[in-house]
Amino acid sequence: MTDNPFPKLPYKDLLSASQFTPDEVLSLFQTTAALKVGRDVHTSVMRNKRVAMIFEKDSLRTRFTFDIGIQDMGGSAVFLDHRDARIGSRENVKDVALNLERWADIIVLRTFKHRVITEMAASCSIPVINGLSDFLHPCQALADFFTLTEKWGDVRGKRVCFVGDGNNTCHSLVTVASKLGAHMTVCSPEGYEPNSKVVNEAMKTAQETGSEITILNDPVEATKGVDAIYTDVWASMGQEDEVEERAAVFGSYQVDEAMMARANDGALFMHCLPAHRGAEVTTAVMDSDYSVVYDIAENRLHVQKAIMAMLTPAR
Repeated sequence: MTDNPFPKLPYKDLLSASQFTPDEVLSLFQTTAALKVGRDVHTSVMRNKRVAMIFEKDSLRTRFTFDIGIQDMGGSAVFLDHRDARIGSRENVKDVALNLERWADIIVLRTFKHRVITEMAASCSIPVINGLSDFLHPCQALADFFTLTEKWGDVRGKRVCFVGDGNNTCHSLVTVASKLGAHMTVCSPEGYEPNSKVVNEAMKTAQETGSEITILNDPVEATKGVDAIYTDVWASMGQEDEVEERAAVFGSYQVDEAMMARANDGALFMHCLPAHRGAEVTTAVMDSDYSVVYDIAENRLHVQKAIMAMLTPAR
């Protein structure tokens, strides 16, 4: 038997942050804070539970934090490297899922196509956690906003600006911001804005929570008077052939000290990592006192521990 005192989320999987209600996000953050008190506390929450981690993409933070997190709570992890043979090529997704549910208690999937995650979740009875897809990165955005709640106490009414490509991390940030009443501006070059369906869904949620979601193209206008500036690499994994093209397009979107100076006094700098110093962000900003990038990286561990503890069914 496990010793799991934490509330359960009312769904099996974590595929997107959009499935959370605002209260569920706050409940997750409360669980995260309880698990963060030390590795010697709550060591039996996931006793004898097994996590199968299937990764098609390189990973430092996602791999280590899920692996260490399950160990901290008394469970174990097995890593399957599928970078050379994507899921569904050697064996179809459903058959992989039906095998894994016989051996493991949770699946963490880091993949290219988001439909692989949804198919995996629909095919098995155990929780499937989105460790990243080309479309969404919910664990990252939840860790981002948990970090902001630690720094600010409440994110409601705070202004966060994402500068760069409207990518998977951006999509999840917009979603979580709308749940928590934070004001989110996304500033991207024309043609690189976030997915309109994600934005429209967030705007509907924002009407209920008081959040504001704004899409702009001018980085000078977008970063004036904000409380945090967030950026990410200009070319994500799978876009390596676009690096030079994107570097030219995004050149004026670099987060430097001049951009940070346009933000409010005490504004924070955020990045999901890995960072390309000298490209999307300068070294001076990365290493500044207002940079919280490593706080966020640490909190990936604690947020993901909470996700596993709140999803996993007793069996």
